[in-house]
Amino acid sequence: MPLLRLTDVSHAYGHHRVVDALSLSLGQGAIGCLLGPSGCGKTTVLRAIAGFEPVSAGDIRIKGATVSSASTHVPAERRRIGMVFQDYALFPHLTVAGNIGFGLHGVAGAARAARVAEMLATVGLASEGAKYPHELSGGQQQRVALARALAPGPDLLLLDEPFSNLDVDLRERLSLEVRDIIKQSGITAILVTHDQHEAFAVADEIGIMHEGRIQQWDTPYNLYHRPANRFVADFVGQGVFLSGEVLSASEVRMELGVLRGHIPAECSAGCLACGQTCRVAVLLRPDDIVHDDAATARAEVVAKAFRGAEFLYTLRLPSGARVLSLVPSHHNHAIGERIGIRLDVDHVVVFRNTEADPAA
Repeated sequence: MPLLRLTDVSHAYGHHRVVDALSLSLGQGAIGCLLGPSGCGKTTVLRAIAGFEPVSAGDIRIKGATVSSASTHVPAERRRIGMVFQDYALFPHLTVAGNIGFGLHGVAGAARAARVAEMLATVGLASEGAKYPHELSGGQQQRVALARALAPGPDLLLLDEPFSNLDVDLRERLSLEVRDIIKQSGITAILVTHDQHEAFAVADEIGIMHEGRIQQWDTPYNLYHRPANRFVADFVGQGVFLSGEVLSASEVRMELGVLRGHIPAECSAGCLACGQTCRVAVLLRPDDIVHDDAATARAEVVAKAFRGAEFLYTLRLPSGARVLSLVPSHHNHAIGERIGIRLDVDHVVVFRNTEADPAA
């Protein structure tokens, strides 16, 4: 039985439906993520799980018990949920230890002190308990907020854009630390973010949201390499679409050559059976285009971004279409230079229609 299950959950503000028949489930100890652009409904879903928003349809269950439905609403304080907010929400007049112990209602004396000490050690702040929040860095304050949420031993932990106030380097490091802490605690958690790097670093399973619905709930690997639709393909990672023609159930031809792999039936079955041309959009990621001086295919460098270990090149093909390529940074080519490229595609991703990127 999943620890958390949402079934056909909907929520509206007036006549505006922000969550539309959304379903998901999350097992014990798993970390899930709702990822999507601003306004897609992900924070509303989190607030509904927490008990801050009612649902107009469907139901939310935690450990098999219904906590929200059109006829049921268990108060937030009775849901055994821990919450980590975007702005930390620490009490400035309490010490770090006081903040962590704030939610330990009914736990007294030595047991309370022991739990606070345990949580301080868990988040790597064992020597900071007597300090006040303003004496800590942003990353340390976020770890205090996490320790406070975990201290009562909740069934479920919710994290609402927890790293958005931090600089990029700290955000990346802390996201990995937070994942380790949550995994060590064995708590089931859901993160809400618009940043896919955070989502990939923290979560086991991710739901890509758009207009109140989950477009795909899957592992980070599958979202990148096996996107369910054009929205997911465009939103996750980088890539471009080139126009292609389906040759068979396992082959598609485009400007750079023929790719072999699984072609979805909806992209081929009807037109192949009738002898018609099946036009599709073929997704190419930057790691699908390999720089190779010996290759016969050439492309013009029209832009490049230095990333330390590698360049991200924007390349123009003879047709005028553009593709992206990740190239080791010791291959420093000039704008306007023509370089050899070849395909190295392990996952063929095609979608029906001809909405490929237009020629430049």
